[in-house]
Amino acid sequence: MALDPVETNPANYRIAFENERVRVLEYTDEPGHATSEHSHPDSVMVTLTSFRRRISSNGKSVDVELPAGVARWLPAQHHTGENTGDTETHTFFIELKEPAGVQNKAVDEPLGPAGP
Repeated sequence: MALDPVETNPANYRIAFENERVRVLEYTDEPGHATSEHSHPDSVMVTLTSFRRRISSNGKSVDVELPAGVARWLPAQHHTGENTGDTETHTFFIELKEPAGVQNKAVDEPLGPAGP
């Protein structure tokens, strides 16, 4: 990853889980906080709080507002973000490590979640 958010914004991103197929990042910030430039691979974002932010990249910006408790697809991207609302941001990013179009064959393993 070009600019790993855990390295560029260590006070805001932490690795919650990682294996050979995914990495799960937890992100938190306060109103007014802006991130340094960073990159995300294809990911699923799960919001734990509602928030407003401005996402900027290559001279373009978009304002987003998301409620708590939603999951959204986040295509691979490079950006900065700013909390433009009056609430804390708390989200999880489930980053995919496999390139698009790659599917693994089913394996004979136990059902349910794996241990810690």
